[in-house]
Amino acid sequence: MKKKLIFTGVLWCVLLALALWLLNALFLPKYMSEIPEGALIAEYYDETADHDVVFIGDCEVYENFSPDVLWREYGITSYIRGSAQQLIWQSYYLMEETLKYETPKVMVFNVLSMQYGEPQSEAYNRLNLDGMRLSPQKLAAVQASMTEEESMLSYLFPLLRYHTRWDELTQEDVEYLFHRDQVSDSGYLMNVEVRPAENVPEGKPLANYQFADICYDYLDKMVELCQAHGVELVLVKAPSLYPYWYEEWEAQMEDYAAAHDLQYVNCLEVIDEAGLDFSTDTYDHGLHLNLYGAEKLARWFGAWLTEHCPQVADRRRQAPYESIWAEKSAIYAQRKIQLEAAWAAEQKEDTTE
Repeated sequence: MKKKLIFTGVLWCVLLALALWLLNALFLPKYMSEIPEGALIAEYYDETADHDVVFIGDCEVYENFSPDVLWREYGITSYIRGSAQQLIWQSYYLMEETLKYETPKVMVFNVLSMQYGEPQSEAYNRLNLDGMRLSPQKLAAVQASMTEEESMLSYLFPLLRYHTRWDELTQEDVEYLFHRDQVSDSGYLMNVEVRPAENVPEGKPLANYQFADICYDYLDKMVELCQAHGVELVLVKAPSLYPYWYEEWEAQMEDYAAAHDLQYVNCLEVIDEAGLDFSTDTYDHGLHLNLYGAEKLARWFGAWLTEHCPQVADRRRQAPYESIWAEKSAIYAQRKIQLEAAWAAEQKEDTTE
């Protein structure tokens, strides 16, 4: 009788755990048809081969660089571990986590997030952190990122945060209960729409241009982490026209790079050299590049990497990279065709109204 009671108790515990797991999976936002940025972090875990270059940062990496071009034209294997408004401590812990899975030759960190010295919002935290696998890095990132209204427990058990979505659930929540479609191409979020940059505002004067100490602390930790693993850390500033990049911020990054013997590339200074045209190469009036701009920038940056980071090899005609990237390029090309067709149809509809 005692054994039967123990068995029954264990069975109920297993069933309860399974039910909670299913409810967590059901209520967690799927980020498929809406806010695909929320799916980016989790997609990295599906990669099957290492990368020589890993980009880390906010929308200025996942919108502005095309890994497909880096591969096709230079044989550079790369991945973008980017997410919306990714704060520097989130970037650091993603970098630390990435080094558990692979050791790239170069880590590229976009410096725009240096402007944020404190947690910003739960909405962006969720886009950055919900997709991370449970690990010491995720726990540390959550602890560093939480606003006053948030709790660690809600990140460990998302059902505590999302249970109120019961009246928002759709067929999509059921369809993607156990899997997700791929929304990115090696972390790059493709957009083919064209909305020219016009009347881009100048930056408003700030009371204080100095980056916060905590941002420098985490940048120092990045330097130390990369050095410990034999990885070169490269700092970049993407060529987004807005948010405004102040000269005072630029001076701080130049000084930091020089003091720590890092390579720093401000892509705002190579707009003409890269062939970027903000009347055709942006989908949101200069905030981010569209596909055509991202391909141009990747073409320029691939040449820069080849010249300045000789440890980054040309992997074309090497196994397993050749077959893996052939499949990636085919998916990329098909996605491009589909998005261009949808954009053309939208434009045609607008002109007939």
